Amino acid sequence: MRLVLFVLSILTLSSCSVSHYVKRELKNSPVLSGHQVGIAVYDPARQKTLASHQSDKYFTPASNTKLFSFYAGLSVLGDSLPGLQYQVWGDSLVFRGTGDPSLLHPDLPMSAVYGFLRSRPERLFFSPANYQNERFGPGWAWDDYTGYYQPERSPLPVYGNMARFVSDSTRLLYVGPRYWRDSLLTDTTVPGIRRDEDRNLFRHSLYALPPGLEQDVPVRMSHQLTADLLAVALYRPVGLVNESLEGQPLRTVYSIPSDSLYARMMQVSDNMLAEQLMLLYAAANRLPLNTEQAIEHALEHHLNDLPDRPIWRDGSGLSRYNLFTPRTMVKLLEKIYQKVPRERLFALLARGGKTGTLRNIFKGEETFIFAKSGSLSNNYSLSGYLVTRKGKTLLFSFMNNNFTRTSSEVRKEVERILTGLHQRY
Repeated sequence: MRLVLFVLSILTLSSCSVSHYVKRELKNSPVLSGHQVGIAVYDPARQKTLASHQSDKYFTPASNTKLFSFYAGLSVLGDSLPGLQYQVWGDSLVFRGTGDPSLLHPDLPMSAVYGFLRSRPERLFFSPANYQNERFGPGWAWDDYTGYYQPERSPLPVYGNMARFVSDSTRLLYVGPRYWRDSLLTDTTVPGIRRDEDRNLFRHSLYALPPGLEQDVPVRMSHQLTADLLAVALYRPVGLVNESLEGQPLRTVYSIPSDSLYARMMQVSDNMLAEQLMLLYAAANRLPLNTEQAIEHALEHHLNDLPDRPIWRDGSGLSRYNLFTPRTMVKLLEKIYQKVPRERLFALLARGGKTGTLRNIFKGEETFIFAKSGSLSNNYSLSGYLVTRKGKTLLFSFMNNNFTRTSSEVRKEVERILTGLHQRY
């Protein structure tokens, strides 16, 4: 009996010490005292909350939203992504997109869809009839249309819906795919590279990029442009039809391993992949390619046990309409932790001091943070998994909103407090 009481006292002391440490550090931090901060720390082995500060309050999550898209994908997609669906009608093959972004994407493995379409003997026709989305999500900044981080959404992206500009050692500018070579215009009034808002005319200064650098610029997409880009890439005609394939027996072509998408999306915080992932979720559940319907379906069927219902509006976190609580983020992290083997999960996430958005913080010989960061102007959040010096895995969400200091100052405080948690416990 005494042994049981002793063990319980040690566990209680540990919980209290974590809570005391977090509260003390928040109180004494001049950086964190001037804005809204929410923290939740949870021990999944003991199923116990170790620290909580405003964890029931709603915060703008920024790219922490991708954790929700990640879980949605894990819930319905298998080891490989469904790349397209098709039906053969006589001498014609009519195909439609599933939202899969991998076709000719420069940063993903080669999609099997390309070889499939290249080798088919039938005439090819692309149908976008299952697509019901706007090109931008709700709450996105309209004037970010030319930013690499805000490509347009579409049913069947090609080349990531981007044009990639690269400069050589002489600072000459090249663009890929070559389809866009005749759409470049030298403009001495433009710094760098900028696309016209309503058309694919890329204006660039004489020396737009330093030697050896590259820049992605989103393309103004249309269904006809998708068919045209495919035709050039496949060296064969691709027609455009608005033919609904609903209720008909469709075959599926799988494209790339799902983890290839997850890893890039989570590590470098790729917004385009996250947005398209929610369309993949919709297709897997036989819904129209519509983000709003996909989110409602995911909340009802896979996320109905969260402590606070999320206000979830897009797949990537570009929208400032998104609102989550820290304790809801931790509950989601627990659900992911239960679904994905630890080694695989940690390989997919950004690792502190090593990869992705966390490569420049939490530096040291020992990697102990595996997480997803989220940044918007005046907002920074970090949610994920922390391995303590004693080998315990803790789940945490550290959310910061409406600060007027620099983001780097806030990141350093988040790093300092979480590093202390690792070292002490």
